[in-house]
Amino acid sequence: MERTPIPVLTVPTAPYEDQRPTGGGGLRRPTALFESQRNYLPNFVQSLLSSVDLRDRQGCTMVVGSDGRYFSKTAIEIVVQMAAANGIGRLVIGQNGILSTPAVSCIIRKIKAAGGIILTASHSPGGPGGEFGVKFEVANGGPAPDIVSDKIYQISKTLEEYAICPDLRVDLSRLGRQEFDLENKFKPFRVEIVDSVDIYLNLLRSIFDFNAIRSLLTGPNQIKIRIDAMNGVMGPYVRRILCDELGAPANSAINCIPLEDFGGQPPDPNLTYATALLEAMRGGEYGFGAAFDADGDRYMILGQNGFFVNASDSLAIIAANLSCIPYFCQMGVRGFGRSMPTSTALDK
Repeated sequence: MERTPIPVLTVPTAPYEDQRPTGGGGLRRPTALFESQRNYLPNFVQSLLSSVDLRDRQGCTMVVGSDGRYFSKTAIEIVVQMAAANGIGRLVIGQNGILSTPAVSCIIRKIKAAGGIILTASHSPGGPGGEFGVKFEVANGGPAPDIVSDKIYQISKTLEEYAICPDLRVDLSRLGRQEFDLENKFKPFRVEIVDSVDIYLNLLRSIFDFNAIRSLLTGPNQIKIRIDAMNGVMGPYVRRILCDELGAPANSAINCIPLEDFGGQPPDPNLTYATALLEAMRGGEYGFGAAFDADGDRYMILGQNGFFVNASDSLAIIAANLSCIPYFCQMGVRGFGRSMPTSTALDK
């Protein structure tokens, strides 16, 4: 029995003046604004999709993920429906919508996608009273540059309509390919639900010496670690990579279930909010501790007895020990990325 093609609708809308992306193509606002303001999310998604040249957009592949915060699944459904209506040929989505920002970047480069959409407000609180956001990554796996962000903003200020397939429904829990026939489309629109961790784990295997790390975590002189995922997206990665793959005891990882409100605390990896980790480290039982923000692109490192290792020092430690990292031994190093508030540790 033939399936009836899914209608593609054009919906009239009115522009908003406050949809200028900041921080690498990202829009971050109170969740209530996305829920209450008519077409607020569709407007921004349409502006984002329209910023990609039509010739590059038609039939292309994009990656979609979220940090699991409140409103994510609703937003993913809208993104999928609009991507289909705007000519995207294939979406690759993490199972249950979960993908960390580094994993999205990894998959974009692995499959040569045109870009990726990440539904996250980074370290901001979640839940109905929290914040929600949309980030755009381009084809190199990095955040959208200013020229792209400005194009999105200019489109958003004059937007009069958006395209959507409101009857399209995707099962985010089922791994594998789902195909949909759309009106006026010659090829089916495809959605591929992938394991949230697999591709990223394979990348890490090619960079680091997993055998050496496994020996450090399980051998006779093992170091005990404590990792706090802060109920964000990194929980499945911490469990799978550090515990299952590298042998750290299961109780090494805490707060590893992604929650819509991150357990009521801002998923901000600092000494103010990662208090459970800080208290555990101060006891002296653990030699290494770390916490992650909601989407997994920021972290905090603690040493034994709660010693705070700032980001500038952690970069300097990597620079001083490049011979321990197989990827750099093979590929060499061309330079080090410095942020504005960096220290002189890297120079030393």
